[in-house]
Amino acid sequence: MFVVTADQRSSRRGPDRVPELIERFRRIPVVRGFERTAGDEVEAVFDDPDAVTSVAIALAAGGQWTVGIGIDDVDQPLPLSTRAGRGPAFEAARVAVEAAKGQRIPLRVRGASTWCPATQTAACLLVDLHTGRTSAGREAVELVSAGMTQAQAAEHLGISPQAVSLRLRSARWDLEDDARALVTRLLRASEEQR
Repeated sequence: MFVVTADQRSSRRGPDRVPELIERFRRIPVVRGFERTAGDEVEAVFDDPDAVTSVAIALAAGGQWTVGIGIDDVDQPLPLSTRAGRGPAFEAARVAVEAAKGQRIPLRVRGASTWCPATQTAACLLVDLHTGRTSAGREAVELVSAGMTQAQAAEHLGISPQAVSLRLRSARWDLEDDARALVTRLLRASEEQR
């Protein structure tokens, strides 16, 4: 199992973002959905490494959250409430989120598997890929990822197709799918080989 713990960054200086996070990820496949555990912290339980990749990268790259991923067993039967859950995956997620605080890339992975360090490295590289994009690069990536051709994105943005191509290249868009797939594969390996 995977437990994701996210702690809001700079929560004393900004609004409570927990309700927004819970609503944002309400439809993602989970074993137990995000719940506030204490203050400005949330936790969810997953069995799908692809969902973990999507959520963890989005949270860490968004700049508002510190993210810990714990990979291990959870005590069974799992309670209906996420915050009532116990077990090594919950403990690993707690250690991971604490380790992520103050890091340039606020994401850490902990668990019993020897694959966890490689998983963390790949996830951090993917977050770095996202956060290194300019706003123009993010905009071009969003349009093309949503299904537009580069020509359609150019028309939508009011720029040339060549300018869209340059924005995508600068955003390193060509690495996105492979990097995301790598993180998902490493999460799966970390869960299976403990």
